[in-house]
Amino acid sequence: MSQYTTGEIAKLCGVTVRTVQYYDARGILVPSELSEGGRRLYSDADLNRMKTICFLRGIGMSIDNVSKILADDDSGKVVSLLLEQRKEELNAEIKELESQSARLESLTRELRSLDIISAESIGDAAYRMKNSNKLKKIHRNMIVALVPFSILQIAAIALWIAKGWWWLYVAAIAVTIPVAIVVSVYYYRNVSYVCPGCHKVFHPAFREAFFAPHTPKTRKLTCPGCGRRGYCVEVARERADEDAPCANEE
Repeated sequence: MSQYTTGEIAKLCGVTVRTVQYYDARGILVPSELSEGGRRLYSDADLNRMKTICFLRGIGMSIDNVSKILADDDSGKVVSLLLEQRKEELNAEIKELESQSARLESLTRELRSLDIISAESIGDAAYRMKNSNKLKKIHRNMIVALVPFSILQIAAIALWIAKGWWWLYVAAIAVTIPVAIVVSVYYYRNVSYVCPGCHKVFHPAFREAFFAPHTPKTRKLTCPGCGRRGYCVEVARERADEDAPCANEE
């Protein structure tokens, strides 16, 4: 029968040593044996248990719920059912991704037939993919900042209707406006735009950006590189990129 140290079982399960130690402290992964020097040694059964814990944690289950399931007399059946459920979910996700891939391939073929895909546009796509996580973080920070004040306004409206406390709504608006301004400035300072014409990354003036027609991922702006006015794609701001020349410049 194989035996594993804390470091070995952590490596085999793709987690940190601290994670294994934490599960040990919580009593859901107790080593089968202790060496003479007090070193924790894990068996094959412990390794399988650790893999089960990692799976349950990976599908979003809390430590307390993992502990309850593993303590159940039918824990094996429960885990098997969860595995089957997760397998079905993954198969559904794979089918959806394959469907999206097919649609993208079809669109790509159509665009190629129109001769509008270029090396520059492919470069833009790569830039946006690399940049997307940073942009998501900016959007997430904005949502976190604004949601509490949106809830405050809704509550104030409800109290106005129910109690006639109109002044509470006015107070909520008075508090929300400065926050909205701060968030707008934060957003403006942290996003730039890619011109689909010359592929320049630029940062527009605040007034132009604020009043420009927009969609969730684009904004209608005038490119300082080629002068084109149209919808430009939003990206997280990388100030060094804004100094790069556009494709049409000599």
